[in-house]
Amino acid sequence: MSTTRRQWRTGTGALLSLFLLLAPTLLPAAPLELPRPGPRDTCPVCGMFVAKYPEWVATVVYEDGHADHFDGAKDMFKYLADMKKWAPGRHAEQIRAIAVTEYYGLERVDARSAWYVVGSDVLGPMGHELVPLATREDAEEFMRDHSGRRILRFDQVTPKLLRALDDGRFQP
Repeated sequence: MSTTRRQWRTGTGALLSLFLLLAPTLLPAAPLELPRPGPRDTCPVCGMFVAKYPEWVATVVYEDGHADHFDGAKDMFKYLADMKKWAPGRHAEQIRAIAVTEYYGLERVDARSAWYVVGSDVLGPMGHELVPLATREDAEEFMRDHSGRRILRFDQVTPKLLRALDDGRFQP
């Protein structure tokens, strides 16, 4: 094999690896079709009727089809952080899908792929909220338009941050 061909293959392989590594951060959060909350479904964390706040709905669906709905991403993250308390007998490994309602299009998207803005002037049903957005560009626009403080990804949300948000603080 020629040196040029070997270099081309090596370079192509490196680019493909880089794309696969970065793809989740470059692509928008994918829309998901999940069960919608009914009029009597309550958030397992706060007890609010979830269907009253369709622009904030978050949902966790298990492999057996059971769905828990939340009145915002913040309560969904609290639930996921302490499933022993909020979902006795359930385990993270049993979760099939997690969705949040993204702010601009009001579509439910994959929560793990969404971008979250904290510290904005937009409040959810439970006060200061993690505002979900489908793309990094949407998150940056939202930050500019609504005085947001930080952009986070799914794995950057911590119980300490959630407690801070409940106290009106945007840094843990």
